[in-house]
Amino acid sequence: MPHPTRFGVTPRMLHPVAWWVWGVGLATAAAHTTNPWLLLLIVAVAGWVVMERREVGALDSFRPFLLIGLFAIALRVVLTIVLGNGVPGQVVLVDLPQVRLPSWFAGLRLGGAVTLESVVAAAIDGLRLATTLACLGAANALASPRRLLRYAPATLYDIGTAVVVALTFAPALVDLAGRVRAARRLRGHSGRGLRELARLAVPVLEGALDRSLDLAASMESRGYGRTAVRGRRDRIIGSVLALTGSAGTVAGLYGVLSSSAQGWLGLPMLGAGLGLLALSLILGARRDARTAYRRDPWRAPEWVTCALGMLPAALLTYAEGDGWPGITLIQVPLDWPPLPALPASAIGAALLVAWLTPVPPRLAHARATILPAQLEPA
Repeated sequence: MPHPTRFGVTPRMLHPVAWWVWGVGLATAAAHTTNPWLLLLIVAVAGWVVMERREVGALDSFRPFLLIGLFAIALRVVLTIVLGNGVPGQVVLVDLPQVRLPSWFAGLRLGGAVTLESVVAAAIDGLRLATTLACLGAANALASPRRLLRYAPATLYDIGTAVVVALTFAPALVDLAGRVRAARRLRGHSGRGLRELARLAVPVLEGALDRSLDLAASMESRGYGRTAVRGRRDRIIGSVLALTGSAGTVAGLYGVLSSSAQGWLGLPMLGAGLGLLALSLILGARRDARTAYRRDPWRAPEWVTCALGMLPAALLTYAEGDGWPGITLIQVPLDWPPLPALPASAIGAALLVAWLTPVPPRLAHARATILPAQLEPA
């Protein structure tokens, strides 16, 4: 029987939808700023919440997203040095030998002068992508995609299963590679380099194949793959609504996330697309009903988590559109960016979920048993 924490909240798992709304909100905020201080603050908030609220024994899917983000930053900078990015600059770092390209390679170069402004712009673009990946990795670590699949509409259950398998494949592969490497070290094999990587490939692929077979057997035992009886007319209507809604949602998201899009290509298109998608899901769910065992409750902590996640998204979206100082980095001439107080406070408010949400049961048990033992005098 779980015991209340010191804040009086019984340990339980937070609803996975709330964690994903919180993570997507932070990712949206990162997409609307080029201030490196705000981007690093978002990464710090996401990492702190993962450390405070990730369940004991859960797969560490946050670190792989960070590593992929660092690789994206490095790749973006290298490509800018070699090919350029069209950003004019005044401070030349190095002048590489340049190869003349045909006229139809507009905006690209091979070699030439590498300016500080272009390198900084590339690093900031890579940092925005890395921050977005960190937010999604935090949501993935806090709420397992398998738990999120339980709340997918019946119409999207097959697609949701494929997405869940895709999201869990990379972290599981990294975890399996770490365990194989640790086993080799225990046997006295501690090599490095490409040769060691080649020796890890076979056991890692074998483990991934065994995992895939176990997953297939588990899905088959649960009746996965059954088809609902639906008429031709229902299929056509549902497909048209789903395709039209998806196109409208993608166009609306582009209008919301891009500062260059104006007018109807934004919130109106996004609202219409989401409405058509919801209608297609409702029609499909009537023909393909599914049940869930022990659904997670949706209470005040879930509402607070969603609100604290969407607060920086709404504020930074408005700030970018209104041209607040400090939201967009001035590239030419390059200047040290300030830290705007109000957007930083909104991002910092998202950190409150580390204390306003219930502690996962196994994490609460570990803290209740390990911490008192550490405080006892030897």
